[in-house]
Amino acid sequence: MAKSDSSAEKPAEARSHFIREMIEAGVRDEKHGGRVVTRFPPEPNGYLHIGHASSINLNFGMAAAFPGGICNLRFDDTNPDAEDVEYVDGIQEDIRWLGFDWGDRCYFASDYFQQLFDFAILLIEKGLAFVDSSSLKEIRKLRGNFYEPGTNSPYRERSIEENLDLFRRMRAGKLEDGAQVLRAKIDMQSPDLNLRDPILYRIRRVHHHRTGDEWPIYPMYDFAHGLSDAIEGVTHSLCSLEFEDHRPLYDWILRACEIESPPEQTEFARLNLNYTVLSKRKLLQLVDKGHVSGWDDPRMPTLRGIRRRGYPPQAILQFCDEVGITKRDSVVDVGLLEHFVRDALNFGAPRAMGVLRPLKVVIENFPEDQVEELDAPFHPNDPSFGSRKLPLSRVVYVERDDFMEEPVKKWFRLAPGREVRLRYACLITCVDVIQDPNSGEVVELRCTWDPESLGGAPADGRKVRGTLHWVSADHSVPAEVRLYNRLFKDENPSAGDGDFLDSLNPDSLEVLSGCRVEPSLANAQSGDCFQLERMGYFCVDPDSERSGTLVLNRTVGLRDTWAKEAKQAAPGTGAAC
Repeated sequence: MAKSDSSAEKPAEARSHFIREMIEAGVRDEKHGGRVVTRFPPEPNGYLHIGHASSINLNFGMAAAFPGGICNLRFDDTNPDAEDVEYVDGIQEDIRWLGFDWGDRCYFASDYFQQLFDFAILLIEKGLAFVDSSSLKEIRKLRGNFYEPGTNSPYRERSIEENLDLFRRMRAGKLEDGAQVLRAKIDMQSPDLNLRDPILYRIRRVHHHRTGDEWPIYPMYDFAHGLSDAIEGVTHSLCSLEFEDHRPLYDWILRACEIESPPEQTEFARLNLNYTVLSKRKLLQLVDKGHVSGWDDPRMPTLRGIRRRGYPPQAILQFCDEVGITKRDSVVDVGLLEHFVRDALNFGAPRAMGVLRPLKVVIENFPEDQVEELDAPFHPNDPSFGSRKLPLSRVVYVERDDFMEEPVKKWFRLAPGREVRLRYACLITCVDVIQDPNSGEVVELRCTWDPESLGGAPADGRKVRGTLHWVSADHSVPAEVRLYNRLFKDENPSAGDGDFLDSLNPDSLEVLSGCRVEPSLANAQSGDCFQLERMGYFCVDPDSERSGTLVLNRTVGLRDTWAKEAKQAAPGTGAAC
């Protein structure tokens, strides 16, 4: 079975938005010399999720949209307590999987630790920073709140010489953790709490995954952020909306450090999905408490999780383009994401047949030693996929749900005395039902077949309305199938004061053993995606290689309720979203 790229064509021109229009205007006016340099700045303290995909698509997409534009990958590794090289490697893998590459422009904030230290020295020398010996508790108390102005630290008026000496002693590792911090000297009366002498450096004797034990002090993110942008020549620092309140501090630091042609920060709304949590803290909680099998659990919204589930990267990018970039926080229907996944797989995934809950069917008048090799296309609309062989033998399996002993009205599938078509094969008629004598459960159906119907219409031209998928008992491949549903049962798991874990869906995973799939899947590899006809889209899980048994993850079902709702919604109302 050939591996599918599982992707549809991406639109040639992505949807416009306010950031694109802003950059276009700047390029026309030759702002920043007409250059466009963006950056994607993940913190290596966890794996990327679907929300990061929107930022990745924006930053790399904006760079690619303008001649000579470039996008840097920069790890903001200023908090070694939570950072790990595992996340660095995983983040790079995820970005490449989405289809983006940064060339030789992979940077780390730790690359600039000396330069950042030098900038801090400059601020002290200009009288714009001081070393504070207050405890963090005292600093928080003196900071005030939204209703009360802050109060100057008793150490705010230390001399430049004393501040330089103390800061260099902090750098040399001669002071204990928490003994001192370096603070900017801005305005404790400012209505903007972020400008009330924010902390720039703290003492942390923590081993860093790149610099080891060289630095006993680490810059705060707000200090490293803008200066790292400036060092790299970034022109447009595109940030999620929670950084809007930090922009005055971003600009103050760049001005105070005398940065020429400073980058400009612009904020956009984060991508939020219903029935989902995207907080790293909450995702870590799910992993640590064993509610999921790991960061790559297919129920997780991490890029590793949705990749393992079988989501094509192109579908994610098309979804991000469709949602667009806005200034206002909103929640997007996860059904829209599933719509793009289904659409991509419809074009890009080959077909196969599998029976998830097998019911044995013995075709009584089919010779025991006979096997019919039937031809079936891998894709009904694309001959380039080729075809596969389907062996038909005396004993086959059909889906248990395709049989009803006492059929209801308009039941067109198997029932006593009913005739149906086995897809690509022949017509069969149920003549007997075998039940377990103890439980009464149906364990076997006895049928007859019409040899004249093999591979085509019956000789007398009679019409049969029901068509079933099936597999040969002797030739099919055993499989374990994992049926995934939404991890949370509530549309907004984080709403209210309750624990978001109370919203976990106890039926988010159903594992089916004893499933059977057609022999074309015998050599399927991890990551292969395909449609099991009438059942949905599935992906081969990496556990297949570890267990020696084919393990399939259901990626998404066949029904596209979002597309149906979108057609019914009035134009421009956004009701489907």
